[in-house]
Amino acid sequence: MKKAIITGGGTGLGKELGKLLSKEYHIVLLGRTKEKLEEAANEIKEAGGEVSYAVLDVRSPLEVEQVSSTELLQGDIGLLVHNAGVGYFGPLSEAKGGELEAMFETNVLGPIRLTKGLLPQLEINKSTILNIISTAGLRGKKNESLYVASKFALRGFGESLQKEYEGSGLRVVNAYMGGMNTPFWDETDHISDRSRLRSPQEVAEIIVDQYQSKDEIVIDSKK
Repeated sequence: MKKAIITGGGTGLGKELGKLLSKEYHIVLLGRTKEKLEEAANEIKEAGGEVSYAVLDVRSPLEVEQVSSTELLQGDIGLLVHNAGVGYFGPLSEAKGGELEAMFETNVLGPIRLTKGLLPQLEINKSTILNIISTAGLRGKKNESLYVASKFALRGFGESLQKEYEGSGLRVVNAYMGGMNTPFWDETDHISDRSRLRSPQEVAEIIVDQYQSKDEIVIDSKK
C-alpha cells in the first residue's frame, strides 16, 4: 500500500483528509503535538485504516531534514499533502514581531523544504503533491496582507513545479478553500460568524473527490 504523508495531520482538515484517504493509502501524519497525532491516528485505526505518525515542526529545517531521512518517510509515497498552516490577521501597521516569519516558515518554507527532502522518492514513485493553500492565494484580502503574501508564495511554488514536472508523472495539485470552521480562528475575531463556514469534513470530501482529476481545486467557504 502506498503512503500518503499529511502535515498538520493531528487536527482539522489534515485529520479529516487522513480518514478519507486511509481507504487507499497508509497514512503518515506529521504535526507538532504528539497527543493530537495519537488521537487522530486512533480515529483512523478505528475506521479500519493503516496509520503511522511522527512529531515534526515544519518550521525547523533540522527537523524536516531528520524526519525526511527516516524510514517512515521513505518507500512508496503516493501522496504528499502540505496542510500545516498558520495565520495572523489585522492591519499591517499592527503586525507583531515574528508573525511574518512564523507564517512564511510554516506556510512556505516548510512545504518547500519537505518537498525537496522527499523529491527523489516523489520522482521515482510519480507521486502527487497536494498544496492546501486557501483562497488567500488567489486574491488580496483586507487585514490579511502577510497571510496572503505567504499563500501567494506557496501558490507560485506549486504552479512552478507543475510546469517543471509537466509530463513526468509527478503531479502537483493546488487546493484553494475559504475559511473553515476550525480552531484556526479561536484566537482571532477576524471571522465574526464561523457557523457559515464549511466544516473540515466537507472540505476534505471535496478535495478527495477532485484531486486525482484536477490540478486546481477551488472551494467556496460558504455552505
